[in-house]
Amino acid sequence: MPLNSTPANVQPSPEPYRLDESDDSAAPAPIESGAIQSRYGRTPSRNRRDRRILWGLGGIFVLVLGAWVLWTGLDGASTQIEARDIGHTIIDEHTVSVTFEVALPVNRTASCAVQALNESYSVVGWKIIDLPPSTLYNRSFTEILRTTDLSNTGLIYDCWLT
Repeated sequence: MPLNSTPANVQPSPEPYRLDESDDSAAPAPIESGAIQSRYGRTPSRNRRDRRILWGLGGIFVLVLGAWVLWTGLDGASTQIEARDIGHTIIDEHTVSVTFEVALPVNRTASCAVQALNESYSVVGWKIIDLPPSTLYNRSFTEILRTTDLSNTGLIYDCWLT
């Protein structure tokens, strides 16, 4: 008998024998019954509901992001005021002189709080100063504060537009 011949009573296979198990006909078909699908939560109504929830959450995210962009981006035109300490001079036990610079919009009034601190950083003097409008953007001021105790520094605390 030749090497590649088949015996007389055996039919040759149309496809050679496979060692891998990639034959699709051998795998069982998935069960697509409604009872199995509903048991594991894979119903069409749940898919629609999940899709609606995701679209709703995405819409809320877009609205919040848009509101934040409008609030931070377009509100940049708001006027700002900057104050900077220049120096201080301790005149006596109950008086300190504070020099500071303020940058504020032209022809706007503002108020500033000036404070004096002692060695333990306690406030021993406080005064609110009203700044008149001016045609200058940067202005310097010197203010005398009365203190309840010996201070070791005088600072500008905060400024705001009025």
